[in-house]
Amino acid sequence: MENTVVEVPARAPGKDSLFSKFLDLTCSVRLGVVLLILLGLACFIGMLVMQQNVDGFETYYAQLTPSQRLVYGGLGLFDIYHAWYFNALLGALSINIILASIDRFPKTWALASNPKVTVPMHWLRGLNPSKSLIVEGEKDHVIQQIKSAYRKAGWGKTKTAEKSGRTFIFAESGRWNRFGAYAVHVGLLTIFAGGFLTAQFGHTGQMPLSPGQSSDRISDIAFELDQMRQVEKQLPFEVYCTDIQQILIRKEDPISAGNTIDWLTRITIKDETGTHDAVVQMNRPFDYRGYRFFQASFIGIGRARNITLRMKDKAGNTKDLTLKRDGAVKLEDGTNISFAGFRGNFSLGEENLNEDTSGYPNPAAILQVTPPNEEPQTAYAFGANMANIPVADKLVGGYSFQLVDFEKVADQHVLSVQRDPGSNVVYVGFTLLVLTLGAVFFFSHKKVWTAIESKSDGRLELTIAGNTNRNKAALEERLNIVVKDLRGQSKETL
Repeated sequence: MENTVVEVPARAPGKDSLFSKFLDLTCSVRLGVVLLILLGLACFIGMLVMQQNVDGFETYYAQLTPSQRLVYGGLGLFDIYHAWYFNALLGALSINIILASIDRFPKTWALASNPKVTVPMHWLRGLNPSKSLIVEGEKDHVIQQIKSAYRKAGWGKTKTAEKSGRTFIFAESGRWNRFGAYAVHVGLLTIFAGGFLTAQFGHTGQMPLSPGQSSDRISDIAFELDQMRQVEKQLPFEVYCTDIQQILIRKEDPISAGNTIDWLTRITIKDETGTHDAVVQMNRPFDYRGYRFFQASFIGIGRARNITLRMKDKAGNTKDLTLKRDGAVKLEDGTNISFAGFRGNFSLGEENLNEDTSGYPNPAAILQVTPPNEEPQTAYAFGANMANIPVADKLVGGYSFQLVDFEKVADQHVLSVQRDPGSNVVYVGFTLLVLTLGAVFFFSHKKVWTAIESKSDGRLELTIAGNTNRNKAALEERLNIVVKDLRGQSKETL
């Protein structure tokens, strides 16, 4: 029986499968650059279009036209960092980095783990820097001199090999630098992972607080095309506000952001573990159970944290006293005076809570005066602007009151409460990225070869050349040290 040989046609060169082409594209540097550009463009749009979690967004949104609201909302531009396409770009770039690292790692590993000691002479002479020397002496002795010169120049371990009648002496330093790019990739992927955790499992909301008020909810803005609505989210603990304070630059000016050194909100957090006191300041956020509390804004209704009153009795005797917010004091005759309220712009009737009174045009304190064995009575203490009106000198419980001084403070502080499960991961990623970028760019992989050839007259020709992935000047300086040392040890002829 005859054997039948079936010839299998060879695949034509350059006709890779679609899957191979797809993998080549996915791990290409060109695709990575394109994805980075698109990601940067998305971040740029996020800076141009105010994001929904930024203070003042409601005003910005109200100024947009209906068509702008529809387009921006439909494209997710108001919350672009949580949009599906932003996460898709991050995911695609992460895959590109991973595949590119896998594709190039074997070559890098082979280059670093098994460097070529013997190399073609035409390649070696074509390197820059490259030096040539002709020396006299025993070959073994010259080899030892070369190794000694390597050590003085900073190359410790050497390798020696023979090929085609030539002796090659090789040394290198900074081999680990070849793997620096992969450490940078790990840093970038760590940052992306932290951002993904925050985007998927984190949330941010606002919590307005006044002294004596408690809350276990935060409110956020959600969009459905051109419709904006408030969404409440439950916290796993309750926040109770004990005090708010604003430290002003100029006491006489309004309680504006430009006139404030610091905002302080004193809170008590209550949960199953007990109570925890904290202070949230402008540049000192507070962290608790994965939630971070920031100072976001304030409600521009003028209040007072404490007041100084000048009391006058029936006989015309005066006395000054200071009351804290919601505080009270008992006089010698048994009369109780309590701080019941404050208005930055006093007028008869109900207070307009939509009016901005942060400039305190007509400040007045509202008091509750309770003489012994009598019912509480309401009294008013006016500032200098209203000190001459008839009601200002009216006796209540045997006393009249004048507002001498007060500590300005807003009606409410608005805290931004942020749950950011990926923040620590991002911090680790940025730390790793900074360290690895520093290591990659401030150090380099330097290699040096010396080829020894025997001449017909018994002398030896040395070809000394080096190669580096960066900082060529430092390599040339070290190579000059080797050449100078060899010239000092050997008898050289040109």
